[in-house]
Amino acid sequence: MTAILTTLFFLIAVIDPIGSVPVYLEATKEFDDIHKRKIAIRASGIAFIILLFFILIGQLILEGMSVSLDAFQISGGVILFLFALTMIFGDGKPEREKNQITDYKHVTIFPVAIPSIASPGAIMAVVLMTDNHTYSIQQQAVTTVLVLVVIGITCLILLVANSVQKKIGSYGITVISKIMGLILASYAVQSILSGISHYFGQS
Repeated sequence: MTAILTTLFFLIAVIDPIGSVPVYLEATKEFDDIHKRKIAIRASGIAFIILLFFILIGQLILEGMSVSLDAFQISGGVILFLFALTMIFGDGKPEREKNQITDYKHVTIFPVAIPSIASPGAIMAVVLMTDNHTYSIQQQAVTTVLVLVVIGITCLILLVANSVQKKIGSYGITVISKIMGLILASYAVQSILSGISHYFGQS
């Protein structure tokens, strides 16, 4: 149970549902309420499909390139760590992704589904967390279900995004996003240390 809760909290940190609120509100500001709800649901569904694709295929691609588990853990950890640093010290996920919006007519996929929900950090994280050499099929299935749960939570939050924005405020959302970045950085460092430890036979 503890492992499940740990995985759930980590997925919440890496997907950062609260951080997607300002991006979603900015992207859908020209739509009516009905279309806003459709965008929230469709974007969440697309984001889950993207993450599921990498859960199922990501490791096969890496193994086809003859990338070892240790190398993948280290490189994946480095990428996650750099992504986390942008969340902590950069403009923050909300502001960065809001600034990427140029076409308000086609926002469901970009930037709401990707990179706001299914971010590069989230993609790398789910691949690391469903590694065939480290986790059993049952553990990978649980992780996949938890990804679906977090995407569902994200969808619900987006459906009440206006209320969330009013209660927490833009500054509060930015602070939460930076805290999520700190948690993600900790996991990234652990992944790097594990890869180095295994490589030198000290696991």
